[in-house]
Amino acid sequence: MADGVMKTRLMKADDFDAVVAIDMRVLGTARPDYYEMRFEKLFGSRYYLPASLVTETEDGTVVGFVMGEIYMGQYGIFQEEATLDTIGVDPDYQKLGIGERLINEFVEHLKTLGVRRIHTLVGLDDPKLMRFFNSNQFGPSSTIALERAL
Repeated sequence: MADGVMKTRLMKADDFDAVVAIDMRVLGTARPDYYEMRFEKLFGSRYYLPASLVTETEDGTVVGFVMGEIYMGQYGIFQEEATLDTIGVDPDYQKLGIGERLINEFVEHLKTLGVRRIHTLVGLDDPKLMRFFNSNQFGPSSTIALERAL
């Protein structure tokens, strides 16, 4: 499919079903509760700054998405930083550059909002995702994520 018939735009609350369906196709398991929480946070707050995007075909079918948010002072990090917490491309549309397009549009959009740095997390046991982010100019952070098993 040619890139010219794809459009990337800000995510809307109406995109919920498409995002959940893409995520289910990618992961093989449904996570509607996770997305209900994310969409509520993104669209249910008067402090919401639009940062999440979708890519859709010419007929309006959502085929990919990227979700993130701008920091509002969490962990002592100020508004010039953001997170990228979820990205997905429908398996039927993978390997067409949609993931890269979503990252590039996400970056450009965040730049217009004054963001200077984007954070994301990748499991050490996910080399495919690590390669994807590395190829899109993400690298190791100057901070270390710590955890404690309970």
